Amino acid sequence: MLFSVLLVLGISLVPTHSKPADESLGSPILQKCFKEAKKIVDDAYKYSRDESLRLVRKDVVQPHDALRLLKQPRGDTRSAVRSADYMAQTLRLVQEKVHRVHKRSLNATDLLSEEDLRKLVQITGCEAQIRLPNCGTTQNLNKYRTATSVCNNLKDPRLGASNTPFTRWLPSEYDDGISQPKGFNRNRRFNNFVLPLVRQVSNNILSTTDAGVVSDRDFTHMVTLFGQWNDHDLTFTPFSPSIRSFSNGLNCNEKCENAEPCIPILIPPGDPRLPSRADSCIPAFRSAPACGTGYSAYNFGGEPNKREQINALTAFLDLGQVYGSEEKLALSLRNLSSDGGLLAVNTEFRDNGRELLPFHPLQVEMCATRRRVTNDSNAREVPCFIAGDVRVDENIALTSIHTLFVREHNRLARDLKRMNPHWDSETIYQEARKIMGAYTQVFVFRDYLPHIVGDVAMRTKLGRYPGYSPSVDPSISNVFATAAYRFAHLAIQPVLSRLDDNYREHPRFPSVPLFKAFFTPWRIVFEGGIDPLLRGLVGSPAKLNTQDHMMVNALREKLFQFVEHLALDLGSLNMQRSRDHGLRGYNAWRGFCGLSQPRNQAELGQVLRNNNLANRLLQLYGTPDNIDVWLGGVAEPFVGGGRVGPLFACLIAKQFQNIRRGDRLWHQNPGVFTTNQRAALSSASLSRIICDNTGITSVPRDAFRVVSRTNPRVQCSSIPRMSLSAWRESRPSFGSPGGSSNCGEAKNVNRGNKLKCRGFQNL
Repeated sequence: MLFSVLLVLGISLVPTHSKPADESLGSPILQKCFKEAKKIVDDAYKYSRDESLRLVRKDVVQPHDALRLLKQPRGDTRSAVRSADYMAQTLRLVQEKVHRVHKRSLNATDLLSEEDLRKLVQITGCEAQIRLPNCGTTQNLNKYRTATSVCNNLKDPRLGASNTPFTRWLPSEYDDGISQPKGFNRNRRFNNFVLPLVRQVSNNILSTTDAGVVSDRDFTHMVTLFGQWNDHDLTFTPFSPSIRSFSNGLNCNEKCENAEPCIPILIPPGDPRLPSRADSCIPAFRSAPACGTGYSAYNFGGEPNKREQINALTAFLDLGQVYGSEEKLALSLRNLSSDGGLLAVNTEFRDNGRELLPFHPLQVEMCATRRRVTNDSNAREVPCFIAGDVRVDENIALTSIHTLFVREHNRLARDLKRMNPHWDSETIYQEARKIMGAYTQVFVFRDYLPHIVGDVAMRTKLGRYPGYSPSVDPSISNVFATAAYRFAHLAIQPVLSRLDDNYREHPRFPSVPLFKAFFTPWRIVFEGGIDPLLRGLVGSPAKLNTQDHMMVNALREKLFQFVEHLALDLGSLNMQRSRDHGLRGYNAWRGFCGLSQPRNQAELGQVLRNNNLANRLLQLYGTPDNIDVWLGGVAEPFVGGGRVGPLFACLIAKQFQNIRRGDRLWHQNPGVFTTNQRAALSSASLSRIICDNTGITSVPRDAFRVVSRTNPRVQCSSIPRMSLSAWRESRPSFGSPGGSSNCGEAKNVNRGNKLKCRGFQNL
């Protein structure tokens, strides 16, 4: 066990050189370093939590404070991040003591005994983060997913599970070769050039005016928001919980200095919006590290143990953004007072008689924006909503999709209960959740991805289902999460349309500028609910990403701007995050995908089909090798039938290929659903789900395509409803969905006890 733990952590049991007895630090010093590190981390966490709560409870919430709160690790993720910080800070202190004692550079881990390393893994909590669960042989593992997706792969139970590191398709590239973000040292050269400031790149390449926005003639705004919704099923990279440097106590909000975890976005001279003093920056924070990565230990291959980042979500298309990706959260989102397997809904407000999401129990002022926006001091504020993903309140269009799918779960649960009255609450919940997970797999592969990656990638990589392979790693790759799947940031309209029954501008609740739609759940409660927003998504076009009109001002100049304060720049944040994660540059990823690697302006101009853009990029970066992969990807012209260029078509298709092939519980894998159930699922559509759960009476047949002669808007009555007859069970039998063998303790769950179904008790 120790061998496997330390191997995963990258800590060598065999020192790179023999160590004299008097050079061994020994357990007493290690224990002292751990206690000191624990105090540093705990104090920083407490300070940061208190300061963050103070800031978000103020009348005015600054954008970077809102983003930090949004990206905080919670629950088991927070425990994993804290363990990683304990480990890293303990080894930092050991390293410092090594330098003080020996006056020379030594690898601290080489001076620790095997027993010291064993103890360090245990006391920091890192062992618990990688310990393999006992999947057992329970029947439920072949029927239902766990919330965390542990035991999806029975041979490697943590593969694709929540709170595991992103995978790497290419080795990372850090400033110091181990952990420091690219560009951390402003004098460091890459391929003989210093990296440009990300805000300068944003100003020179991404800047546009909302007046210059081009609308997509083929695809609706639902394509854009569904992409964000789907991303929130697959990736969440938490920030470090600390706003204070562990090494020098620096507050990241107060100084523009690079000091872990502070990575400020510096403002270039002459910035059109922001002051460009020497101490001027947009505060930004590093993504939290995974346990046992990012310091100068070496693994068995002699390679540096480089920093990795955590994915708090599962790698599977399982609607974790509805149900949660941790057991405690999943349980808290359920209606445990009912025997119908329902999800919890709002107990204070309804939307024209229909359900709304429950409010978040944490009372902070991040969503209390109504009085400031409306200038009505008497207006009632409401809390943020809560869902399976913390970003539910990021904008009201996203919130409307969340609400839609919670309603659909409860509609399915009620129908299943009527059809199979002998099923207990747990069975109803799990069967409805299983159907919902199949929905998202069908919608993503059949309806969404063809519009994104284009005809060739669909045919060559994402065509016919190839079957399950336990040897395929479904884990989300760092480049997908950090760069490729952020392409849709350039397809967001500057306005969220709200339309009436006739798909015209709503007379009472007009369309909302995007920058006034962030963290405003009150707009759903008090301004017409989700129907006008959903009509706006399916009845309005997406923004078309063009090379001269890339990112709207709502995202580049007004992100999370509640008042006239320093707003965020999403383009700069994307590139800063890529550097924080040590992603290699544009050409390295082109090479990974078997694409040409342009070496000069002429070749880059040919790839981009735009010599002027190529010239502007090389004035900033010097060489195509250095172009940030996200920027290079979104600058490419589209592939045929898609809305990304060749690089992102390759990376996105590869990721979804892995997700499908490496999912034991994929809906098409024999034994997961019956033949009749799979046939029924193939008839499901997003348009029908909208019809079934709102007051909307007419929709486009294909919610992702603009209305046209071939895709007319039709009455809901003409859109087929998926039949649940294949789920009808005439009588309970041993081993059936409603049989007691699956969930004999479900009655205890209904009473609110946190007991798991018998099938999961060994997990």
